[in-house]
Amino acid sequence: MYNTRVRGILIKGNKTYSDVSRDVLRPLDEPTPIWWWVTAGLAIIAMAWGSWAFYNTISTGIGIWGLNNNVGWGFEIINFVWWIGIGHAGTAFSIFLLILRQKWRTSINRAAEAMTIFAVMAAGLFPLLHMGRIWDGFFIFPYWNTRGPLWDNFNSPLFWDVVAISTYFMASALFWYMGMIPDFATIRESTASKIKKKIYGAMSFGWIGNAKSWLRFETAALLLGGMAAPLVVSVHSIVSMDFSVSVVPGWHTTIFPPYFVIGAIFSGFGMVLTLMIILRKLYSFKDYVTDGHLDAITRILTFISLIMATAYMTELFTAWYSGSEYELFTFLNNRVTGEYTFAYWTMITCNAIIPQLFWFKKIRKNITIVFIISIFINIGMWFERYVIVVTSLSKDFLPATWASYSPTIIEVAAFVGTIGLFVFGVLAFFRWLPTIAISEVKGVLKETTTLKSFTDEN
Repeated sequence: MYNTRVRGILIKGNKTYSDVSRDVLRPLDEPTPIWWWVTAGLAIIAMAWGSWAFYNTISTGIGIWGLNNNVGWGFEIINFVWWIGIGHAGTAFSIFLLILRQKWRTSINRAAEAMTIFAVMAAGLFPLLHMGRIWDGFFIFPYWNTRGPLWDNFNSPLFWDVVAISTYFMASALFWYMGMIPDFATIRESTASKIKKKIYGAMSFGWIGNAKSWLRFETAALLLGGMAAPLVVSVHSIVSMDFSVSVVPGWHTTIFPPYFVIGAIFSGFGMVLTLMIILRKLYSFKDYVTDGHLDAITRILTFISLIMATAYMTELFTAWYSGSEYELFTFLNNRVTGEYTFAYWTMITCNAIIPQLFWFKKIRKNITIVFIISIFINIGMWFERYVIVVTSLSKDFLPATWASYSPTIIEVAAFVGTIGLFVFGVLAFFRWLPTIAISEVKGVLKETTTLKSFTDEN
C-alpha cells in the first residue's frame, strides 16, 4: 500500500484518467516546436561529422587514430564502455524497480528505456569501427561450416562483447516496445487522423484491453523483467573482463566486474536525471515528473556515489597492499600524480565528491543545481573510462616503450557523431512516441494522488 502522507503524492494536479491520456499525448498532436528542429539540425550535423570520421577510418585504417604501440586502445574503447554504461540505466531503472514494485518508476521508466536503446546503438558502432576492416564483421558471429571448419574464437573478448551487446539490445528493445503496446492502442482510439490510426493500430497488435490481455501483459512484463535482470549485471561484467583478464597493471583486478556494474548504473542514472529534467521542462510534465521523483533519483545517486568512492579507495589500497611496484607506479605515479593527474582527480571530484552535495535537502530541491550535478556525473564517468584505459597502457612494464596518447580529430569526430545519433534518437522518441507510460501511470494514479478527482468523477 502506498501511503501518500509518508511518501508524498506521485501524480499532482488531481488528474483523472482522461487527463493523463490528454497530457501525455498532447506533444504528439501539437506542431513540431522550433527547439526540436534546431536540436535535430545540430544532431544531424554531428552525425554527418561522425560519418566523415567513420569513412576516413574505414577507407584509410585505424592508423589515422592517435594510437601507438603501447596505447592500442583509445577513444573508441573509452566511448564504447561509456555508452554501454549509460545504456544500463533504462533497463536497470525499469526492471529492478518493477521487480521491487516501486511505483514512482512509472513516470520515468519509458524515457529511461528509450535512452537505453539509443545508447546501446551508439556503443555497438565502436567495436565494429575498431576492427578496422568493418566488412569482416560477420566473422564475429557463429555460422555453419559451409566455409570450412571455421568458428569464432570463443576466448576473444571481442566475441564476448558481441554476444553481450546483441542480447542486451534485443531484450531491452523487446521490453521497451512491449510496454508501449497499450499506449499505442490509446493513440489509435483517440486520434482523428486515419494515417495515425492505421500506423498505431498496426503497432498495437490489435490490443483490445480486456482482462485476459492485461493479465497476460503484466505476467509477460514480470517474466521478461526477471529474465533481463541478470543481463544488467552480466553485460558490464563481460565488458570489465575485457580488461581484468589481462596482466596489465591497473587492470588485473577482481574488483572490476562489480566496479563496472555499479559505475554503469551510476552513469546511467545520472543521464536519466539529466533527461527527465529536460523532458519535464520542455513538455510541462511537472505534475507527472515531480520533485519527489527527482529527489528519489538523487538519493540513489548519493548512495551509489559512496560505493564508487569505496571502489576508488579499494583500488589504491589493493595496489599498496599487493606490494607490486608496477601496480603502485600505475596508481601513484601515473594517476594520483604524474601525466594523467587532471583526468584522475576530475574523476574523483565528479563521481565521489560533488554528488555528496545531494545530502543537503536544499540542494536536492534546487532543480538547476541538480541538473548541473547530473552533467558533472556524466563527465566524471567518461573520465573514469579514460583513466582506466589510457593510464594503464601508456606506461607498461618496459620504460623504453612508454608513450603518451592524445586523440586525433578523427576520434573526436566519431565520438561526436555517436552523441548526435543518441540525441536524434531521443528527439524522435519525444516527437512520435508517448514519453510517459500512460497505462502504468493510470495503474498507480488512484493510490498515489489525492482522491478528490475520483470523487468528482464518480
